[in-house]
Amino acid sequence: MDCRGDPTEVALLVSALKAGFQNAKLEREEPRLDTIPFESEYQYMATLHHGHKPFIYLKGSVEAVLERCNSCLLPDGTLAGLNKTAIHKQVDEMAHEGLRVLAFATAAAPEGTSSIDHVSTSSGLTFLGLQGMIDPPRREAMEAVKLCQQAGIDVKMITGDHAVTAAAIAREIGLRGAHENGRLKALTGKELQRYSDAELEEVAENTAVFARVSPDQKLRLVKALQARGKVVAMTGDGVNDGPALKQANIGIAMGITGTDVAKDASDMILTDDNFSSIEGAVEEGRSVFDNLTKFIVWTLPTNLGEGLIVLTAVILGTLLPVQPVQILWVNMTSAVLLGLTLAFEPKEPGIMSRPPRPSSKPILTKELVMRTLLVGALMLLASFGLYLFETQSGSSIEEAQTVATTALVVLESFYLLNCRSLVRPIREVGYFSNMWVYYGIAAMFFFQALFIYVPIMNTLFGSSPLSPPQLVRVFGAGMLLFIIVTIEKQLRLRFASPTDAEA
Repeated sequence: MDCRGDPTEVALLVSALKAGFQNAKLEREEPRLDTIPFESEYQYMATLHHGHKPFIYLKGSVEAVLERCNSCLLPDGTLAGLNKTAIHKQVDEMAHEGLRVLAFATAAAPEGTSSIDHVSTSSGLTFLGLQGMIDPPRREAMEAVKLCQQAGIDVKMITGDHAVTAAAIAREIGLRGAHENGRLKALTGKELQRYSDAELEEVAENTAVFARVSPDQKLRLVKALQARGKVVAMTGDGVNDGPALKQANIGIAMGITGTDVAKDASDMILTDDNFSSIEGAVEEGRSVFDNLTKFIVWTLPTNLGEGLIVLTAVILGTLLPVQPVQILWVNMTSAVLLGLTLAFEPKEPGIMSRPPRPSSKPILTKELVMRTLLVGALMLLASFGLYLFETQSGSSIEEAQTVATTALVVLESFYLLNCRSLVRPIREVGYFSNMWVYYGIAAMFFFQALFIYVPIMNTLFGSSPLSPPQLVRVFGAGMLLFIIVTIEKQLRLRFASPTDAEA
């Protein structure tokens, strides 16, 4: 039998086949005349069939089915009174094992019936039995939940399943939340109705499992978490998930089982319907944000240093240590050969162990602004200082300006190594984990050598060949900047809070 579609429906068809029922044969003998589709408000679906006489068959949540039944069918085919207490006890036992439980019922319809509605199924049904199913959590999903929790992300379950079943599954995958009687607490939709919007905020934050929840209650839960300042990501696949997906900060629809309504209401579509992909997206997003911040933290101080050199020369009334065409050369080459290499930085160790970054926190924090000012000032002192040293030592203006320009290149290259991590020393991120940085620095030094020693470059940019002692002083300044920034990172890591340290 080739079964496609909703996993629950497929599981029921397979179960019926194992019991000896042939779907195709039943469809011929008792063709379906009408259907009441499943709705969260009613929590059941019903079909009308006509064989020897018309019959209604109904399946859904235990609570919804039992309240419509007044008798049960015994194994010998006779009818008996309905013992709801015994049935609920059996349901609880199945639910504690993590089984999703469905109830089934039937009723004879009047002759000539060709359609049914909710009035037709409101009472007088005969209870047929229960079906227990289990969809074991994927190992990668459990691992993803653990990683999300380590990253400070609270994972909550909102489901239409029985509360006990939902709590058992949530416990198995490792959800954390309020406990009751030694078990993970699960709130039902009926219980949520008792809470005001203000009360629901605390309940939504502290509870991990919500069962038998209606679409409007899902929306209320999302709004309650947002009222507490939370950034809410909501996953869903059905039409009834649409309002909550739209309200969430990040709506995530299932790409395989999701309806068009859910996909249209969402910001993202999960193509493999796997929760671990969400964890992977969070991890990748943190890495991209890190690398973007690193590039900004590298490029701002280097441009600030260049601007300060020109500004200082104007204020002091001296010749420019670096000509405009030489600044253009530095910016044109360093942005491509140096700055872009930070985009290839791998994920830093412990990236999923950090607390979430507050959405109101700026990219440039106070600590990074101080870093920008520090590096800008060091570049000014080194480049302008070397320029003055060369002019006072009898070097030509061309030589002094070439020394100042080369100092900028070397300082930016050494500072690039500092920017591979905003707080960690280079040994913790791996000396050779991003070889593109070294390729970029090597290429930068190669082109700077052309700038210094090739005659046509001397003519175009007003540069001049440098002696080994001059180069030693330039590289010494670069090494000094590297050491100072490394010390600054160590001090900030030691005395700052975790969120500030990862600024």
